[in-house]
Amino acid sequence: MTQMVCMAMLLAGGEGKRLAPLTASLAKPVVPFGERYRMIDFPLSNCLNSGIRRIGVLTQYCADTVHRHIGDGGAWLNAIPTKHLGEIAMLPASDHSPSGCYTGTADAIYRTLSYIEPRNPQHVLILSGDHIYQMDYRPMLEAHIRSGASATVAVKRVPWHEASRFGILNVNDDYGVVEFEEKPARPRSNLASMGIYLFRTDKLKEVLEQDASNPASSHDFGKDIIPKLLEDGDNLNAYPYEGYWRDVGTVDSLWEAHMELIDGTLRLSKSHWPLLSGYAPASARRDRRNWTAPHDCIVDPHCRMEGAAQRSIMGTGSEIGKGSIVYESVIMPGARIGRNVRIHNAIIGENAVIEDGAVIGVPKGEKIAVVGPGERVSAERITVPQSRDTFAALLSGAGRRDRELHASKAFSY
Repeated sequence: MTQMVCMAMLLAGGEGKRLAPLTASLAKPVVPFGERYRMIDFPLSNCLNSGIRRIGVLTQYCADTVHRHIGDGGAWLNAIPTKHLGEIAMLPASDHSPSGCYTGTADAIYRTLSYIEPRNPQHVLILSGDHIYQMDYRPMLEAHIRSGASATVAVKRVPWHEASRFGILNVNDDYGVVEFEEKPARPRSNLASMGIYLFRTDKLKEVLEQDASNPASSHDFGKDIIPKLLEDGDNLNAYPYEGYWRDVGTVDSLWEAHMELIDGTLRLSKSHWPLLSGYAPASARRDRRNWTAPHDCIVDPHCRMEGAAQRSIMGTGSEIGKGSIVYESVIMPGARIGRNVRIHNAIIGENAVIEDGAVIGVPKGEKIAVVGPGERVSAERITVPQSRDTFAALLSGAGRRDRELHASKAFSY
């Protein structure tokens, strides 16, 4: 068999508890992003654009939601012409683990070595399915091969005040890793692991088999595998990435990433690097009869827009009713916003319904209000992330006395 240079394994089983209620019935990697994409579209598109056409997708929590989105992988494999065949294979925990669950990121790859080995790759790229970035993996692969490293970790400099949220690597002048700290209280470096690992296949198999036999291990790449490689004196390198990258594991970070999309810090439309998706186009069309042109907004062509908006994103198939105002918010695909609704600093989940006259969020609030997928919010319920003291300005701005009558019995945090 001809040995391929590299294949990818994409970890897509995350539950995403910090994104609740958006993940109540969705795996974290298929939470919508932008007007018509899902998080997992980013690493999948990166692989195909980088020439990596053999991809295993490991699923667990709400696996069916990932499987439905990816299908047979044709939306990605057929979008980029090439003479090479490709494969996007779904690898659910229910088929590969005796317990029906992967116990950690390393355990997930260990349990699916049976998928990797027959394909005989020289190197295996391990990716997270829930980060927002557009990266060409080829320079990283070239640097990894050139260095002769057992493994290479992609790293990104983060603000020092955020460094304790990440796995932090200390490196020498040649970007050889000399120390790894998992979420240190007092970090000595701001080089954060991006959760992207590139292994020589023989070394990956060796270290995973050792880890699987260690009862004290949590079977996690960051907590166990990388420290073990350093302990054993293996050649471990870091690959610095300079482009946009964001871990959107919390409601706040997801909202912030969308605001960066509006600001232009993140750009999705690149002719040389298409962002591909299995999202089916919605049937709704933009209605301009009563349309107030949004300022600094991203509005999908399949959004029915009759209200006004500023610094917001309206997803495919969403509807914004007459007299409604949406400000600094994310309206996910399929959400329906009624008439005379006020939405500030909020994320409205897929297919949610906001009835006429409802109020969501607080202008310039410190926290983000969230309405879950498929949830229905009536005018008798005011959804806010803060205290009752913030209501006065909001209610007067909405101009609806009847909402004030119901405020005392209609809180959602």
